[in-house]
Amino acid sequence: MHVVTAKGILSSNNGMNIYRGCTHGCIYCDARSLCYGMDHIFEDIEVKANVLQLLEDTLRRKRKKCMIGTGAMSDPYIHLEEKLQNTRRCLEIIDKHGFGLSIQPKSNRILRDLDLLKSINNKAKCVVQMTLTTYDEELCKIIEPNVSTTKERFEVLKIMRDNKIPTVVWLTPILPYINDTEENIRGILDYCIEAKVKGIIVFGIGLTLRNGNREYYYKNLDKHFKGLKEKYIKQYGNSYEVISKNHEKFMKIIKETCDKNNIICDVREVFNYMRAFEEKNNEVQIGFDI
Repeated sequence: MHVVTAKGILSSNNGMNIYRGCTHGCIYCDARSLCYGMDHIFEDIEVKANVLQLLEDTLRRKRKKCMIGTGAMSDPYIHLEEKLQNTRRCLEIIDKHGFGLSIQPKSNRILRDLDLLKSINNKAKCVVQMTLTTYDEELCKIIEPNVSTTKERFEVLKIMRDNKIPTVVWLTPILPYINDTEENIRGILDYCIEAKVKGIIVFGIGLTLRNGNREYYYKNLDKHFKGLKEKYIKQYGNSYEVISKNHEKFMKIIKETCDKNNIICDVREVFNYMRAFEEKNNEVQIGFDI
């Protein structure tokens, strides 16, 4: 870990990275790509010394309430969060000022802050996004080694459901020749149905590879899936999009399942939902029984 002083906290779309870098070790991680300009070792987490003051000042000055997003580039519940609690303190600031929250973790550490998620959701809207890629628990431990397993994340989704906090599942990435099977897709969809998720985000059956994350991915293929790197190179070359041969079949299954179970699966519609701020009227209504 290393500490920096940041100049700002929110992007133009009201997203923020509380940390930069990650220790989850997911073999497919796009955030490792060189195009993001990270100038330090990925596991050497960058911590913003002034993150709380920046967020406090920014939200105090905002004239219009909105959804604040976090987790797109760095999980807000990485291992360091247990000690630093910067994410919790940021949620306290968001809650205090009455803003909404769209948060994307891959860890059940988020349950520590259930009280704040409920408070934010009671005043505005809180959406918890969770990535589910692999129904097989043993395979999950290989491709996402240092994070809550799929079943543990599923338990988080159910707890959010029981507390009336809306959830969205990122069913991505699906890795060709590793987890692009019908059993895997249907297993994850069954989890989504039971957890009553609001939406599923899936851009396609495959993953993206570019300089930085491609090398890390191939290194892990050599370690865990002997001979598969050569197969990828032969079939995909240096393509950015690595699409499974089962793409069309599985996308059809996903759409049919979502339509049948009233789950939003149009990507634009899901994003519009997550970005839409909703201020709730919590005034006590007095009624009379007749």
